[in-house]
Amino acid sequence: MGRFGTGGSDGTAVTVYWRPGCVFCIKLRTQLRLARIPYRKVDIWRDPEAAAFVRGVADGNETVPTVVVAGHPPMVNPSLARIRRALADT
Repeated sequence: MGRFGTGGSDGTAVTVYWRPGCVFCIKLRTQLRLARIPYRKVDIWRDPEAAAFVRGVADGNETVPTVVVAGHPPMVNPSLARIRRALADT
């Protein structure tokens, strides 16, 4: 999976693929901040490789937020609870 499908290169276990103006992305990123869960964000409109990754895991669509928790399959539009469960399993 190259640089995708793993945690962030900075040691964070959560990577959030997002795009500007996405209300679902804003909501999830706010929830992650309030829960004090560190994450790396990747803007798919600025990173063509990230956009291709998201299309590859979202049935050809650029559905965001797409979240990767290290050691787990990518999650398309997950809830905070689902991310917490994945983190508990790492």
